[in-house]
Amino acid sequence: MTRYYMDLIGWQKSMDLVTEIYRLTKKFPKEEMFGLTSQLRRAAVSIPSNIAEGQGRLSKGEFRVFLGNARGSLSELETQIMIAKNLEYIDEPEATALLEMASEVGRILNGLIASMKK
Repeated sequence: MTRYYMDLIGWQKSMDLVTEIYRLTKKFPKEEMFGLTSQLRRAAVSIPSNIAEGQGRLSKGEFRVFLGNARGSLSELETQIMIAKNLEYIDEPEATALLEMASEVGRILNGLIASMKK
């Protein structure tokens, strides 16, 4: 098992996704600051945070639970990206790029979770 969470590609890619979410949500309408903007940012931040916390746990089983939490947050984020696109807060190319980033993180998380099975 990797000794440090920052070495995990899933953590690194999810950090890139967080950065992009923050960059794009800066242009959202101000009335969304406590709505969709906040939801997107929290879901995005939750992904690398869960990876890091899980990797710091004492067992593979615990790590696997946190990877599952990260995957749940990723699904939440994908849904919110589609909502933002539907509301025209982000355009089609931005939504597509974000969803592609999310899909890559999802594949990595699924691989990590599968590697933790007993």
